[in-house]
Amino acid sequence: MKKNKFFIALLLTISQSSFATMQMDEKGMVMNANPDNLPKDCPQISETVDLTIHAGHKYATKFNDKMFAFDQQQWDVKPCAKINITFINDDQIRHQFMIHGLPGYLYPDGMLHLELYGEGELHASLIMPSQKKTYLVHCELAQHAEKGMKAQLKVGGGDGDLPSVPGITSPIKENPYLFDWTVFKLGGIVILFAISVITIGGRGLIMRYFDRHK
Repeated sequence: MKKNKFFIALLLTISQSSFATMQMDEKGMVMNANPDNLPKDCPQISETVDLTIHAGHKYATKFNDKMFAFDQQQWDVKPCAKINITFINDDQIRHQFMIHGLPGYLYPDGMLHLELYGEGELHASLIMPSQKKTYLVHCELAQHAEKGMKAQLKVGGGDGDLPSVPGITSPIKENPYLFDWTVFKLGGIVILFAISVITIGGRGLIMRYFDRHK
């Protein structure tokens, strides 16, 4: 009996510690926010940055063959910066804002995760480490990153650019279904011209036929 109670208490402790970093309600959730704990390599917070980040379909219209995007594709902060994030979903479908590659001793699984189930707003804070690094930011829902919801966060200028960030770097693999509107327009003009010639020519033939058989 004592062993059973011990294991139950242990499981409850593990469960509580796992969910201590998660906040969830009917509109969305925040995982692994960190407004207070300094990374080991930061003696103090260097700056506080307030970022308002929008997500939605309308922000993808400036990119070819993209469906979703953040309103910005890159953010730059100082090493050891505290970032206060306001994440706004302008669509009626789920979107996420995730930062990967963070130190695991502060951020379980090395990530910060904000998710909205539809239109709405969430808030979370985190403190970046001191090393110069470029962090991946994206939505992890199926095909959302591939369709444009991908960005990068640079600390201290970063350590390079990530691939396939819309408007910043080229995709690793080109979209084979990319539609060339220029070819379509030229083809449409040729087709319209051909129809016009045929129509005008055909009408002339019909008129000549009726003139002969009056």
